[in-house]
Amino acid sequence: MSDSHTIIAELRDVQGTSASRRLRHAGKIPAVLYGAGKEAAMLTLNHNSLIHNLEDESFTSSILTVDIAGKQEKAILRDVQMHAYKQLIMHIDLQRVSATDKIHMSVPLHFTGGDEAPGVKLESGIVSHLITELDIICLPGNLPEFLSVDVSGLHIGDSIHLSEIALPEGVESTTLSHGGDDLAVVTVVAVRGSIADEEADSAEAEAAAEASAEASEADEGTESGE
Repeated sequence: MSDSHTIIAELRDVQGTSASRRLRHAGKIPAVLYGAGKEAAMLTLNHNSLIHNLEDESFTSSILTVDIAGKQEKAILRDVQMHAYKQLIMHIDLQRVSATDKIHMSVPLHFTGGDEAPGVKLESGIVSHLITELDIICLPGNLPEFLSVDVSGLHIGDSIHLSEIALPEGVESTTLSHGGDDLAVVTVVAVRGSIADEEADSAEAEAAAEASAEASEADEGTESGE
């Protein structure tokens, strides 16, 4: 588990669209901290600091420390609302966590061994990532930053499924624990024909088109001669 990220927050009393707009103009963003049987707290966060944190993949799959005037609470990032077309955070939701209550989280999958896989190295295939993050259930203390998936043994047509991902102790796959399908996570597939083959196919198609055009012109000439 990682809890290396700390968010410095301030309580805010004023709410509403106008108040939020003023916050953003001042380089701040509105946020809410809720859960764990406590009253929701309306917060103000530094926008640039949060943008920087979001560049770190682990930020979204870690237990965060929310520091409010020196009082610290543990939380997870539940939602980030972004501007429609600007690199601008509009609002975030933080959920308090309890050491004794399980949480649902999506953690990224890190794929290793792609260059060594026989399907890539010897058979000229490519690794296709079908799922890039996994929804899990665990206690906060067991939350991994990411899960590793070793694809070094895959041939073309081989796949790794959810049930084959090694999960740390105390961590469950949400899909499988709820009786869902054992979905393929990653596979090695054959690439399209070589450039030479594609050029040959293109040449054949062009020749066929030219032959068809010549045949049409000959038919038109015959008809006009009649």
